[in-house]
Amino acid sequence: MDVLIISGLSGGGKSKAASYLEDMGFYIIDNMPAAMILKFAEFCAGASSRYDRVALVYDVRTSSSPAELFGILDQLKAMESSCRMLFLDASPETIIKRYKETRRRHPLSAQAGSLEDAVRREREVMEPVRQRADFVIDTSRLSTAKLRGELLRLFGNAEEKGGMAVSVTSFGFKYGLPMEADLVLDVRFMPNPFYIEELRPKTGLESQVSDYVFSFQQTQGYLRRLEELMAFTLPLYAEEGKALLVIAVGCTGGRHRSVAVTRALAEFIRQLGYQVTENHRDMGRGG
Repeated sequence: MDVLIISGLSGGGKSKAASYLEDMGFYIIDNMPAAMILKFAEFCAGASSRYDRVALVYDVRTSSSPAELFGILDQLKAMESSCRMLFLDASPETIIKRYKETRRRHPLSAQAGSLEDAVRREREVMEPVRQRADFVIDTSRLSTAKLRGELLRLFGNAEEKGGMAVSVTSFGFKYGLPMEADLVLDVRFMPNPFYIEELRPKTGLESQVSDYVFSFQQTQGYLRRLEELMAFTLPLYAEEGKALLVIAVGCTGGRHRSVAVTRALAEFIRQLGYQVTENHRDMGRGG
């Protein structure tokens, strides 16, 4: 079982980090008192695989002392669990600016005379936690995309290529564009199997149609250049923090050319190491 404690300063980026870790397969629990962490870990150890990766948010709201948290961490490690702690930090100026922009109340505002005083007090309380953390990320100058990339580097699975999934879907222009598409590719310039009587009832998933589509030099040249474009741009999308990229490939009816190209493109992207899903929206509509 993999247990990750997410801690840090209020306004340091804990909520954003928790949402990214949830996308990466962690089961997230926010604001858990230190006294309950051990009991929850024992429950997870005997439960289903859903709780194999757990991230617990611990911060100044819990009213637990750092010493109590440290004792729990020592017990977790004695259970032979993988137990690590991440601390999200930021400069006082950055935290104050974020609070002023969101107009939220600081958790220690009732005990302090000003926002600046609340930020200072919290830093003093949480400093022992920061010192004990396995990983410290200063988010003062990090974009959300860069934060996600750093979390993927630290906690992502080896099989996740930049943590980005890719969906490649074929469609017919006469039925409208897929609204969720990030990239739209138009392959209507390719010779159309619809006009070959024996190919008309078939789909681009069948070898006769696919062989016909890729028998032409323009189709082969287009796919070659498309593969070069994908190899160049997909890492950039992943680096920028894209969780899901939807590529839509369209022909007139969405039955022949777009289906064949979608299958070939999805296979190439899969070979690059990305998680790929292949869909054919209009393939059954008749072409």
